[in-house]
Amino acid sequence: MYKKILVPIDVLEDALTQKVIPHVECLAKLSNAQVIFFHTLPVASAIVNAYSFGFDEFKDQATVQTEQWLNSLIDSIDLPRDSLSFSIAFGNPRDEILRLTEEIEPDLIIIGSRRPNISTHLLGSNASGVVRGAKTSVLVVR
Repeated sequence: MYKKILVPIDVLEDALTQKVIPHVECLAKLSNAQVIFFHTLPVASAIVNAYSFGFDEFKDQATVQTEQWLNSLIDSIDLPRDSLSFSIAFGNPRDEILRLTEEIEPDLIIIGSRRPNISTHLLGSNASGVVRGAKTSVLVVR
């Protein structure tokens, strides 16, 4: 049913990621799907830290740390290693998720979301932005 599944995650939200993983494993096993994990590093953090040791150094350090975390995550998942990959980008998470979705055309996006509160209703969350903007099916895990 699904041949390619995109899984946007936040490496700082491990509890939320752990809620998503069983859904990823189950759906990917059902159809032998390719799974692409995706993390977006915020540009605002890069700009603030760029003054202390340069943007390129920050970008490299943040990317290396994120790659290590994502490799550890992938090693813990009960799926064939050759069906798992990851991608990292700098920018607004919602925008980068939607950009990557246009580029790789997944059959499904699986994204975690915390319970909504007044701030997410007023400001919007990444999950709700992805649901509104995606042209493919989205499974939101809570």
